Amino acid sequence: MTALIKLSRVIDAINERIGKVAAWAIVVAILVSAINAIIRRFFGVSSNAWLELQWYLFGAVFMLCAAWTLKANEHIRIDILSNKLSKRGRDTIDVFGHVFFLFPFVALMLWLCVPYFLKSYESGEVSSNAGGLLIWPAKGLILLGFISMTFQWLSELIKRVAIMNGQLVDEEVGGHGHSPEAEAERLITELGTANNPRSGTPPGDGIS
Repeated sequence: MTALIKLSRVIDAINERIGKVAAWAIVVAILVSAINAIIRRFFGVSSNAWLELQWYLFGAVFMLCAAWTLKANEHIRIDILSNKLSKRGRDTIDVFGHVFFLFPFVALMLWLCVPYFLKSYESGEVSSNAGGLLIWPAKGLILLGFISMTFQWLSELIKRVAIMNGQLVDEEVGGHGHSPEAEAERLITELGTANNPRSGTPPGDGIS
C-alpha cells in the first residue's frame, strides 16, 4: 500500500501542476477577447480564428483543471446528506461512488474519445468557419482531460482506501470541507488574514 500511496502523491502533484498552468488560459482568453474587440472597433478587422481560440482556451481550462478540482475536493457534493453520516460512512460512499460511478464514466469517455480524436487528427480536421482553426487539437484536449481524470480517479481511490485502513490521515476537516459552516469559517479566516496581514490578532477577530 505504501507504493500505491506514493503513486497517488505523484499523480496529485502532476495534475495539480497541470491544473495551475491550464488555469492561466483564462487570462490568455481575456486578453485575446480584449485585443479582438479593440482591433474590430478601431480597424474594422476580425477573424473567426480569434473567437475559436477563445473557445479552445476556455475548453482547455474546463478539461485540464477537472482532475485538479477532484484532487482539491472542490467538486459538487450533497453535503446535506453526507454530513449526517459518520466518517466511516462518508468514506464508504466515496469508495462506492468512485468504483461504480466515476470509473465507468471515465472509462466510457476514454473509449469514445480515443477514436474521436484519432479520426480528427488523421483527417487534419479544420473548422468549417471561414478562417477557422484546426479542430483536432481541441478534441485532443478532451482526450487529455479524461486521461488526467482517470489517473486522478485512481489516486482518490487509493487515498480513500488508505484512510479507511488507517494508513493515511484525511486532510479534509471532518472528511469533507464543504459544509456551510466550514465554508463560512474559511471565508472569515481569509478575510481576517487579508485585513490583518501583520498584526498578531487571530484571523477573523475583527469581524463581527
